[in-house]
Amino acid sequence: MSSSDFPPVRARGRGAGWYRGDCHVHSVHSDGELAPEELASRARLAGLDFIATTEHNSAAAPGVWAQLAADDFLIVLGEEVTTRTGHWLALGIGPGQVVDWNHRVGDGLIDRCLDQVHRVGGLCVAAHPHAPFPSGDFMFPFRGFDVVEVWNGLWASDRPWNADNEVALAEWDRSLAADVRTGTWRPAMGNSDTHLEGQIGVPHTVVLAEELSTRAVLDGIRSGRSWIAESAQVHVSFTLGVGGRVVGVGEQFATRGGRVEARAAVTGVPSAAVSFHTDRGKVHHVSLPGDGAGVAQWHTTAEESAFVRVEVRRPDGHVAALTNPITLT
Repeated sequence: MSSSDFPPVRARGRGAGWYRGDCHVHSVHSDGELAPEELASRARLAGLDFIATTEHNSAAAPGVWAQLAADDFLIVLGEEVTTRTGHWLALGIGPGQVVDWNHRVGDGLIDRCLDQVHRVGGLCVAAHPHAPFPSGDFMFPFRGFDVVEVWNGLWASDRPWNADNEVALAEWDRSLAADVRTGTWRPAMGNSDTHLEGQIGVPHTVVLAEELSTRAVLDGIRSGRSWIAESAQVHVSFTLGVGGRVVGVGEQFATRGGRVEARAAVTGVPSAAVSFHTDRGKVHHVSLPGDGAGVAQWHTTAEESAFVRVEVRRPDGHVAALTNPITLT
């Protein structure tokens, strides 16, 4: 088994910019119904720039994925570590690497497994924390994990949002209120958990990366320079700024004691509501016009808000997009 049996860790891409990707995908090599070729083709049609292979408790099969990568399409190696007390994603692991799945909360093995991923520069994601099936509830503490998958598309019916995602989002939001002030907050991400036709990219994570490479994409996710979209038709630009100084999602803004403007420009979500959230909960909302294009603005200070994040919801209350926070000092 050589490195040529696996996809390259870097694609040519477009240089520094925003890249769309789905990091929770299953093929016929675990319990999915689609071949890798079909997954890659459908991912590209869905407007994605990268996917991660996350078969259950096994490495990506050698000789399968390498020919599916391209200059404009990155394939990240990963695994869904399916334990008895919760599932988690090991992203950016090495070719042929398998992370031990035979552990559970309370047996003292989780830290060793997380370290196995971190040693190779990988990312550990708490997956679908409230999934409605045996072992789906995530019972491990979030300590040691890098990211939380607050939006998982597998179990939704007509749209990729359901009550389990709502609970996961609320749980993550509560943790932000405590963790942002200590600098230990964990970013959110969204993935389709594709098993069937029509699921890939619904939802996915939009990442600001220096280049289209495994390292750069994972760095962007790890730092929270990302937001989650229902589809490639949804676009969100979220910034904080004042007097020509502007920062984006995942960054920190030094207010210098003054008021700053939170600004969210949204397209692709007709008649939606854009809401701003802080450690005080939802603080402001704006309704978009019927064509789904609009700008929402709100002002705050560091004394009022430790962070600001944005949600975009459809008229039925389902989330169409949500961002990681911008923190304030």
